[in-house]
Amino acid sequence: MKNTIEDIILSKDGRGISNLRNDLVNDYCNQAAKFVLENKGVIMIITGFYIAAVGASETDGPPGAIAIGNALDDLGCNVIYVSDKYTVKYLSEMKRNNALIIEFPIANDLTSQKFAKNIKKEYEPKLIISIERCGFDKTFSYRNMHGIDFSDYNAKIDYLFTDDINSVGIGDGGNEIGMGNFIDKIIETPSLVKYPSVTKTTLSIIASVSNWGGYGLVAGISNLIGKNLLPSIEEENDLIKTMVDLGAVDGFSGQKEYKVDGFNLEDNSFALFNLHKLIKETINY
Repeated sequence: MKNTIEDIILSKDGRGISNLRNDLVNDYCNQAAKFVLENKGVIMIITGFYIAAVGASETDGPPGAIAIGNALDDLGCNVIYVSDKYTVKYLSEMKRNNALIIEFPIANDLTSQKFAKNIKKEYEPKLIISIERCGFDKTFSYRNMHGIDFSDYNAKIDYLFTDDINSVGIGDGGNEIGMGNFIDKIIETPSLVKYPSVTKTTLSIIASVSNWGGYGLVAGISNLIGKNLLPSIEEENDLIKTMVDLGAVDGFSGQKEYKVDGFNLEDNSFALFNLHKLIKETINY
């Protein structure tokens, strides 16, 4: 029986992201949850991973982002989603009415730096959370798990993640924002990406599927406040279906199908089902 949040979200690991686990504290989801609760206020949530082969965003990332955003909204935080044009259309249909969306332009470095500086100045976020968002590699390019460069289609949102901002990064393959904390270990793991992200965050969460990492963060928050803030399996399925119906694809197949990283809806529900079970036992203990 998987008996921790981390055990659950690292189950069915097909890419070897679990090899990074020894580089984190044992209860990294609860520690990240504590960090979030210490930085309540305006919180930006970053997501959206472009699939170059088909010119669309994938289903991993936005559902987890919405789960985090809804939980934070329940806690009284002001939630702002930030992504580029390929993902904001999904977020617009999935978010709660009171959450804001900022479209980050796909532009050169100088314009991107200026835009990042301006929105941080305007909204003064206490915390920025990234979930399944490709990060700069060492050449300041964006590459997918096959090493294909898709920089021309990816906004340089990394420029939000400067030394003066509290941040959490969630990833599952090694090329996401926040995985810059583990570059050496990623390079040493043949099944992970060959071009890891160099963009670091204050804290990181790893999971077999990034959405599951988002649910792990919400589960950690639920543990700390004594209230289950996780979405239901039905709510998660509805979010995935909404995305696909609007044009999103499964990140593995590149097809418009109700899957996340190759998992169909039933198999994908594994994490949420077991997190609900765990949180129920913890809260009612």
